This record gives sequence, C-alpha cells and structure tokens, in this order.
Amino acid sequence: MVANQELTEKVSNQSPELQVFQLKTQLLSKGRSDYTLAKTDLMSVRIKCYAQGGENVLHSHPGEDHTFVILAGKARFFGKDGEVGVFSKNQGILIPRGGFYKFQSCGDEPLVMMRVGAEKEKIPVNRIGLDGKSLPGKSKENKHEDGVPIEGLYYE
Repeated sequence: MVANQELTEKVSNQSPELQVFQLKTQLLSKGRSDYTLAKTDLMSVRIKCYAQGGENVLHSHPGEDHTFVILAGKARFFGKDGEVGVFSKNQGILIPRGGFYKFQSCGDEPLVMMRVGAEKEKIPVNRIGLDGKSLPGKSKENKHEDGVPIEGLYYE
C-alpha cells in the first residue's frame, strides 16, 4: 500500500501542463500546409491542409504509428499494394509504424485532416521511401509545394 501512495504522490507532483488546441487552419488555393497543434515526447497532433496533391510518394515512418482523420474534403489513400480507398468527412485511417502509404486530395474542396502520431522511441530516420533511404516531407522528391492561403477562409 505504501508503494501505491508514493507513486501517486510522485505522479501528482510531476503533473505536466495540459495543452489545449483548436482544429482551425487557413484554407489554401494552392499547395499544402502542416501545423503542429500539440506535442509531447510520445505523441503529436497536427492539422494539415491540401489544396491539391498530397503526400505523393510511397513512404513509411519506421518509428511512428499515426492516424489521419478527414475533417473536410476527400482523400484517396494508397498502400504498397495499390489503392486502399477514398475517405471523406469523419472517416480515418490508422497507419502502423513501417506501413507504406501515400495519399492525394481528390475532392472539390481543400482537404483538411487531423494527424495524430505516436512514437514509442525516437529513431534517427523519421521517414523513408521504398528504397529505404530517408525522404524528407518538404522535398522535391515528395512533390512538396508551399501553401497559398485563401484570404479570410478557414476550416474551423
């Protein structure tokens, strides 16, 4: 019983600060955006917007499980063996660490997604292509294009 009381006291004395966030992002006429809303050493919450395109090259995150939830628009996801499906508002997909995927916006409006990732341990390479080499997200190889905001229009 003493061990449980000591653990309770230790945890309550080390309580981390809570993080509050809002699912809001500016809509885009071109390109894409990606903003971290909250983060700990194990988990991150991001909001992503795509006017067109997506993450266009098959890749994996060998150290991170993550999920995408569609908030607006539509996304077509692909796995190593081809198309997985088209997802729309309030649908999502969980990608276990090491799972290869890519996606693209395929609707008539900008694609807005919430991305939640969890890393059990940090590894040196965050993202790899099918060839096993590091593949930065904001790269020519991944067909990255900076976002062009639509003045005054937001997802919220």
